[in-house]
Amino acid sequence: MSSMVRRFGLLAAFALFGVYAAVVLRGPQGLPALAQKRRLIRDLQEQNATITRENQQKRDRIEILKHSANAQEMEVRKEMKLQRPGETTFILPETGSKPTVPASKPALDDPAQDPVQ
Repeated sequence: MSSMVRRFGLLAAFALFGVYAAVVLRGPQGLPALAQKRRLIRDLQEQNATITRENQQKRDRIEILKHSANAQEMEVRKEMKLQRPGETTFILPETGSKPTVPASKPALDDPAQDPVQ
């Protein structure tokens, strides 16, 4: 009889432990939260890698500017929009931007045909 009670007690303890484990693993601090934290860690590592690459590119650009007079001159000319005498600079619109001037009506050859006048 006591072995039967003992088995029943062990079975009940294991069942309670199983229910407790299921509640804890499915709860707000369980597996879903762990998966979300892992995604967050992965995203932050990607951002960190991107920022590290950008920083290295900027360091490389600074080194080039420190040691190259031509690069310094081009940077100053670009930032201050300077030109040498006789030099022509073309300023192109950025890609993807819309024209700032609206499309106008075609010009009329004969001013007498202009309905506005």
